[in-house]
Amino acid sequence: MRRPADESRPFWYLTALLLAVFVYFYGLDSQHLPRNGDEDVYAHITRLTAQSGEWLPLQSGLEQMRNTKPPLLFWQGIVATNWGSEWDRWHLRYPSVLYTLLTALLVFLLGRRLTGEYAAGATAALTFLAFFSTYRYGRPFLVNPAETFWFFLPFFTLLYWRPVSFESRRLIPLVLGIEVGIGMLYKSFALLAPVGLALAWWYLHQRRYQWRGFILHDAAKLLLIGIVSLALFALWFVFDPDPQAVWREFVLGENAGKFDAHGGSYWAQLLWGGSSIWALLLGYPMNAGLLAFPVAALFVIAWRRRYRLSDEEKLLWLWMAALFVVFAIPSQRSARYLLEAMPAVALLCALNWQRLPRWTFITTLVASSLVLALLAWLALGLQSAVDYGVGFWALLVLTPGLAGLALFKAAWTRDLSNMVALLALLALAAFLQPFDGTAGRYDALARQSVQGKAVWVPCNFRAQDEGYRFLLPGAEVHGYSEGWQLTPDALKTRYPLFVLQLPLQAQPCADCTVIGQRLEIRGRHNSEEIKAMLRGEVLPHLFVREWLLQGPATAETTEMQKEGCR
Repeated sequence: MRRPADESRPFWYLTALLLAVFVYFYGLDSQHLPRNGDEDVYAHITRLTAQSGEWLPLQSGLEQMRNTKPPLLFWQGIVATNWGSEWDRWHLRYPSVLYTLLTALLVFLLGRRLTGEYAAGATAALTFLAFFSTYRYGRPFLVNPAETFWFFLPFFTLLYWRPVSFESRRLIPLVLGIEVGIGMLYKSFALLAPVGLALAWWYLHQRRYQWRGFILHDAAKLLLIGIVSLALFALWFVFDPDPQAVWREFVLGENAGKFDAHGGSYWAQLLWGGSSIWALLLGYPMNAGLLAFPVAALFVIAWRRRYRLSDEEKLLWLWMAALFVVFAIPSQRSARYLLEAMPAVALLCALNWQRLPRWTFITTLVASSLVLALLAWLALGLQSAVDYGVGFWALLVLTPGLAGLALFKAAWTRDLSNMVALLALLALAAFLQPFDGTAGRYDALARQSVQGKAVWVPCNFRAQDEGYRFLLPGAEVHGYSEGWQLTPDALKTRYPLFVLQLPLQAQPCADCTVIGQRLEIRGRHNSEEIKAMLRGEVLPHLFVREWLLQGPATAETTEMQKEGCR
């Protein structure tokens, strides 16, 4: 068998890229795909705004959660769902995948441009798509796919057409201002800080750090970029009927609130804990997921080669550094804030692909195999409740086979690592697929039974009840907090119709009428449950059976009981 370094290499990379596209679209409508809880909040705002029939102001039933983001994300959802008439997760999410694939295309074009090799571009694109952060945040209805694209696009523009792009006095700065402005209308005006710092650093680097030339020739360009981008963002205030609410909820609440230490010490949070600068420093390799060790090795190699880095590599590192420095300042620090630089990380990996130690890729292959082994163990434990098809088990055999080939054939290790990581992501989606099929959904009769009726559902995160609108379309969904720790007896006396989650073998209240049932995967476990799972008690805490029940009570609920997810 030939390695993909001969004349078959273009076909090899084309196959791998097509696999990546399939992986990103597979199971896109899943209620369990890796995501962030904010997706339900954004879906809630999009649905209510679409129902209003107006683009602005944004609508929400959540307290202090209306102008949580600029309007472009919600407008994207409104257009994708045809003003809510095609309200399902697939229509909400497919633009996110398109944005992610467009970003991968930019990475591919830039990799090929900088090296003159098709393989380098394909490797960069595959690496970006194999990052777990790209898979987790690049598919759901979140702002991250669009912001990653629009905030990487200015740097792509400068680097792809360098040096002409740096010398342009009006056209390119105008284009950059438009690109940054659109990104800000997805995310925030605050992103002008890291983007502006990085662009200034790039222009200064292009001038070989000659400050006089930079001030005379480039300062006006940066000013133009800032004015154009802020003018685009200001259109939100111009067209929103309630600009004071935008200022109060978004500017002061959503952005200035990031500097609030929430009762703790700013310096203590800076140096210790999950929001410390050290946690942020690990953000880049952590975002890479199964490719964490190759990315970590990239930092070591860059330091060793710091005097021999190409200009293109230096510019990419400057963008990563600028993003890190700016987001190290607020009290809230998260690896998620570094996502805009992950295309640059993937490109740097591709430029140093042969320099990265082989053992780091072996960790990717071993970690992928361990993930597959865990999925197999969980699937076997669920075999009495879930029927996994031949395709799932074939994937669990094929992928370790490729990993084994890459382990024992050094010439194949690097080429197969990205593909194995992508297949591991596909295996995860295939494992979750039964929970989105017949076993994980209420049947047609159950859905019909609750049409137009109030149903109370459990939630442990704001707007989580929004997800039940996809499961029970047409129902009037309300949430009750899991933190209330209501017993089945308490639930049946409070709510005429309610959803109850119980262990797989447990039965619901005897005097309740069963309308429907489905399998569910629990999230957000407490500390005691996590400890139990670490001791091996995974299945009882991870999987539950969810019952849609009609209780004997007819009493009306209080407002407090209706606001469990708010």
